[in-house]
Amino acid sequence: MPSPADTDPVRLPSGPLGPVLALMAFGLYATHDVLIRILGETYNIVQIVFYMSLLGFPMLVLLQLRDPAPVSLRANNPGLMALRTTAVMISGAAAFYAFTVLPLAQVYSVLFATPLLITLLAIPFLGEKVGIHRGLAVVVGLIGVLVVLRPGGGEFSLGHLAALLAAVSAAVNSVVVRKIGRQESNLVMLIYPLLANVAVMGVAMIPVYVPMTLADLGVVAVIAILALVAMNLSIAAYRLADAALVAPMQYSQILWATLYGALLFNETPTLFTAAGSVLIIGSGLYILFRESRRNVSANTPVLRSRLRDGGQA
Repeated sequence: MPSPADTDPVRLPSGPLGPVLALMAFGLYATHDVLIRILGETYNIVQIVFYMSLLGFPMLVLLQLRDPAPVSLRANNPGLMALRTTAVMISGAAAFYAFTVLPLAQVYSVLFATPLLITLLAIPFLGEKVGIHRGLAVVVGLIGVLVVLRPGGGEFSLGHLAALLAAVSAAVNSVVVRKIGRQESNLVMLIYPLLANVAVMGVAMIPVYVPMTLADLGVVAVIAILALVAMNLSIAAYRLADAALVAPMQYSQILWATLYGALLFNETPTLFTAAGSVLIIGSGLYILFRESRRNVSANTPVLRSRLRDGGQA
């Protein structure tokens, strides 16, 4: 059974419905990130990840009950599955930490570098050939990352490093899913990262544990539900419309970040964040455009990668 992150289903005529569903999905993801930011003011991020993963199990069971086909829990590619699991854990924890210490728009700007990194990693992982056009787009996008991060400019912090680590690990996850997604069941692709997060974060939170109120546990449950609904909306969007129309909708998160940041946290994007975002988003869109053309990409790794599905970043 193919993974939802790597399925190429028959697409139905949808008009604007596919992109609209994608916009809704990324709006929910942005709300999900804001709630993490709010919880992060009280609780350590490893505790939040632990409870989110723990609450994810009942949802996973409900999803599995909808599929009558028997499924094995044994991975067909144990090494690559271990790599994906590690990447999902790192990307989730790192992104969540970045959201708690940096302005929302700044975090998204760095995370938007993920498609650029997927393009690079697809060369060794998928045997993808990257020509001069996409190569230059990657260079321009990475310059944009440097503009946002401003290393040596006095503002680079552990939060910036965490955001960059989240982007790199999310890119690793995406290319691994693209490579093995058709060989593994949905359950295997989802349950291993959940189990790993519960085990690893459960141990890591022991020295920093703070009892959670019932209200805050309710917020964690809302975060988990938002992630589940957003994931399913994203999958539906890809089923209803071409990836070239759906994938660019991820960049709408910068608008949500700016809105939420201004309304809730009194944040205003700096000139460096805005300029870097233009370079990163422009490069990402150009890569999506190039991949959507025939005879340019054998694997279309960025178009086929749903950056928020199957993971937490």
